[in-house]
Amino acid sequence: MAKANPLQEQLLKAGLVKKSQVAQVAREQNKARHAKGAPPGPSEGQLEAERARAEKAERDRVLAAEHNARRRAEELRAQARQIIADRRVPRRGELEYRFSDGEAIRTLLVDETLRRQLAAGTLVIARHGEGFELLPRLAAEKVRERDATLIVLDHGQAGDAPESSGNAEDDAYYAQFVVPDDLVW
Repeated sequence: MAKANPLQEQLLKAGLVKKSQVAQVAREQNKARHAKGAPPGPSEGQLEAERARAEKAERDRVLAAEHNARRRAEELRAQARQIIADRRVPRRGELEYRFSDGEAIRTLLVDETLRRQLAAGTLVIARHGEGFELLPRLAAEKVRERDATLIVLDHGQAGDAPESSGNAEDDAYYAQFVVPDDLVW
């Protein structure tokens, strides 16, 4: 018999184990020591824990991306508000300039020069807090890049022009009636 460890010898002397049992344990230990087989695969519990960790990491990544997107959008809105505050054109005059803001009709008091600039598209109306401000076209383009919802009226944009009804006969009929350029409604 190979050298047994002291505990095995004591158990044999006390008669608590048989010699065959000690030999069996020694063979198993030797086999385990010299085995070249692959280590046993992860248990079902380990696999479930790994899946849970992967799901949590994915959820955390998605939440972080959403948070970063919201933060970036808020930064852009703040930059747009700052541009409006810095670049607004002072309003003066007593002429009412009416424009649509969604479903409502709003009015700004302007002078003749500002009214002409608004009609030509060199000035743009932008929402600023609870009110509205006049902006030069370049500043309005910077605001539009950051938050297009702040631009209320821009006659220089093709998208703000009223679209044709699509009825060529009506268009031809109404073409005979000239609308004056200085019409104020």
